[in-house]
Amino acid sequence: MPKVKRGPTEFTHLKRLANPRTASAVVHDIVAAIFAWYIAFALRFNFEIPSSFIETLTYTSLWVVPLQVFFFINFGLYRGVWRFASLPDLKRILLAVATAAFIVVALIFMFKPHVIVPRSVLILDPILLLLFMGGSRFTYRYWKEHKLYGLTTMIGKPVLILGSGDVAITLLKDLAKSHEWRVVGLLGNDKTMFGRELFGVKVLGNMTELPEFADRLNVQHVIIAMPDVTQQIRRNAVNLAKDNNLTVLTVPSFDDLMSGKVSISQIRPVDVEDLLGRESVKLDDDGLHELLDERVAMVSGAGGSIGSELCRQIVKYRPKTLVCFDISEFSLYRLEQEFSKHLIPAQVIYVVGDIKNEKRLKTVLQKYKPSVVFHAAAYKHVPMMEAENVTEALSNNVVGTYTLAKVCKEMGVEKFVLVSTDKAVNPTNVMGASKRLAEMVCQGLQDKSGTRFVIVRFGNVLGSSGSVIPKFREQIAAGGPVTVTHPDITRYFMSIPEAAQLVMQAGLMGTGAEVFVLDMGEPVRIADLALDMIRLSGLHESEIEVKYTGLRPGEKLYEELLADDELTLPTPHDKLRIAVARSADKAWVKALLKWIESTIVLDEVIIKQELKMWVEEYTGDIHADKQNHQVPLAPRSSTVH
Repeated sequence: MPKVKRGPTEFTHLKRLANPRTASAVVHDIVAAIFAWYIAFALRFNFEIPSSFIETLTYTSLWVVPLQVFFFINFGLYRGVWRFASLPDLKRILLAVATAAFIVVALIFMFKPHVIVPRSVLILDPILLLLFMGGSRFTYRYWKEHKLYGLTTMIGKPVLILGSGDVAITLLKDLAKSHEWRVVGLLGNDKTMFGRELFGVKVLGNMTELPEFADRLNVQHVIIAMPDVTQQIRRNAVNLAKDNNLTVLTVPSFDDLMSGKVSISQIRPVDVEDLLGRESVKLDDDGLHELLDERVAMVSGAGGSIGSELCRQIVKYRPKTLVCFDISEFSLYRLEQEFSKHLIPAQVIYVVGDIKNEKRLKTVLQKYKPSVVFHAAAYKHVPMMEAENVTEALSNNVVGTYTLAKVCKEMGVEKFVLVSTDKAVNPTNVMGASKRLAEMVCQGLQDKSGTRFVIVRFGNVLGSSGSVIPKFREQIAAGGPVTVTHPDITRYFMSIPEAAQLVMQAGLMGTGAEVFVLDMGEPVRIADLALDMIRLSGLHESEIEVKYTGLRPGEKLYEELLADDELTLPTPHDKLRIAVARSADKAWVKALLKWIESTIVLDEVIIKQELKMWVEEYTGDIHADKQNHQVPLAPRSSTVH
């Protein structure tokens, strides 16, 4: 006799049923089916079943119950775990029970057995079966979550949650499993929620009532569960809690929650980035997919703060290949190690090289043929570039940009996006002047057709290498003092992901030679930032000294995003504008490169003097006793577009 071939589905069912827990669940449902059939008859006859119908009950149960169990198995009722029973499980039970009930009625109608089954029994049985099976599963889950995690006892530190929206509700469910925390109430701004209960926890009132409820409920900890609110609301909540000596915690950032990198229960102390954070950037996803999907992208300076974040953002749009180019082997290694932990939907190539090495660049671009290049490689540290490194700043930031841009143009790259800085506006330092020259080089290389050069300016990014925030953290950890250069110094701040996303958006929108300016929001006083960080560290302002050290070489009191003679034009994106800036032509670029080559043997004071002739807005300090040097006149072919 030939062997009957069993399909994979049948083997899966048999294997699953062999599991002791699954088998016990099946036995439970068999008992529930028998009990529901009996209770249906009992209810029909007011719990006095006539002897004639006892025979009907017994006879029909012999085929009705196995039929029901057959549908339970085939509708996947035993794939899930009772401890995590949820709405999808209830839907499967409902479908299985309803289908079985329909088939039972159909069989009785078609075959007309010698016994009579009352119609009320056929209605009552599926209702009872649904109650027994669904009720037992959710009762078990309730018992597991509330007994196993000790929620019915007063375990855990009492905590108030600020927020009553979806994020707060999700956090409330997650903390129900925690031994560490016991949520005693929620506070929010939605008046329609006041007095209501969410998972047994009451929405007590408005967030402004925090001091009163914290004192009444003996609470020392507050969790802010509003990752998508404005900076001002978040800051007000933190200040209110700190003013009442409460420890403030928060949920992960909105971007991290949406990306799935962390769960909402991974609460952490509030950091200064939370107070400076801004609303999520809305991107033209369709356009970025068109720019990057199944295409080759390249990022120079890929190991740096902005470059690495650009790489993270780019891979989300599934390029065919991402070329990560950097002069630092270690920076690329760190990026490679990070990406190796995740399933990246693109081929990622890590290339060590110098943007000033034209032969190396040609080899790389010929091999991989990128359609878009994001140029983030640059020397950015203002004081470091101001003394002893002036020629290197010009060489790397200007000549390096020219070399990469020229090779991209020769290789037919569609778009070249230069990551610039607000320090290029009315620069008072060499670094800013070098970036302004890099902008003008890109504009000077722009032709009517071919590679489109796009420039993007923005200010400081939170957590970047060289940022003031890591420095303040170290100083606070060491007991102070926290050093601020000037009481009135201000800076613009934005998150690294926001900066990278807007660079990509500008790259998408650019048609050639535009200087895009990012909306940096309101400037932040660095002295206030230092005080915020001291308070968030759990210390009082009187415990850590804030010491003013004076402006460093080339440092401004405030940063600008537009030069004095620049205007802006709106774009379809509310966080991007186009600066109408002074540009240059190819003759100017050629003369500039020749001058930079000549600076190798010059004194830095002379270089800074001559730099004023190339960047008219440059106002860097020059020693008075060196002012009598002759300064060659730069070509004046620059124009305003």
